[in-house]
Amino acid sequence: MSWVFLRRLALTGFVVICTFAARVADAAPASSQLCDRVTPLDASQQDRVLRFAAVLQEALSQTGSDTVLISRSGLDLSRFRIRYSHAAIAWKGAGGTWLARQLYYACDEGHPRLYDQGLAGFVMGIDDPALGYVSVVTLPPDAALALRNTVLDAPRALHLLAARYSANAYPFSLRYQNCNQWVMESLAVAWGKLPDGDDLRERAQQWLRDAPYRPEPVDVGSHALVFASNFVPLLHLDDHPVDDIYALKLRVSLPSTVEAFAREQQRAGTERIELCHDGGQVVVHRGWEPVPAGCRPAASDRIVLLD
Repeated sequence: MSWVFLRRLALTGFVVICTFAARVADAAPASSQLCDRVTPLDASQQDRVLRFAAVLQEALSQTGSDTVLISRSGLDLSRFRIRYSHAAIAWKGAGGTWLARQLYYACDEGHPRLYDQGLAGFVMGIDDPALGYVSVVTLPPDAALALRNTVLDAPRALHLLAARYSANAYPFSLRYQNCNQWVMESLAVAWGKLPDGDDLRERAQQWLRDAPYRPEPVDVGSHALVFASNFVPLLHLDDHPVDDIYALKLRVSLPSTVEAFAREQQRAGTERIELCHDGGQVVVHRGWEPVPAGCRPAASDRIVLLD
């Protein structure tokens, strides 16, 4: 089995569960192709993505909320039946500008970092310029305020940041962390009213266990991917229970598990908006039922033409 095959396998698997914000943060070249967009956006594609971001900005402004959960699609993970790869926490700042705080892996530094990004940069992290999805979950006012206070509290936010990154991090281990797990632990601190401290991650994970947080296992479906973890950076198995590894079903925090947990914990006040574009139009869909593959609108959906 060649290194090229293993690397390609990983790139189409768990290594892209968190699409790295670093690759669109600025124009500086990254040290690894794991952080680079394979094909740069041309002027027409950039224009469409920016117009998509403008529709997203409008939709967020109409929610009446100032703090939401937000997720975007990344590379094609349909083999795992996964649409969304990267979750963040977005809030409305001064002048109505929205920012998304997220964990990303800084390839040049070799460490995970927290990064604040505008909506345009956030949606440019979608790998396919011709088809992209964004999901937004609004929260009850008290839950949203608690989350806002947590994510903007720099010491607590940083205490929740692990020293080591793994794209397929196990949710109940302190060894690694992925972007979606940082969001989950932020929810635990916010809604569990957990005070700051060096053991904050440990207490957050315990709160999630007790909640309970039970992410659905992802069917890896291939021993080759398990074997690849021995060779591919950012893909690890030494934090997962042995039984899960043998069963080829890994429990990982994903945007879908973040949203499901929020819906369960705040069931009386959560709402979901899904936006997608197919290069020619934007579909704005409200409700927990996902937009069909290919960004096909329902009769009740709002459509904004990009052409």
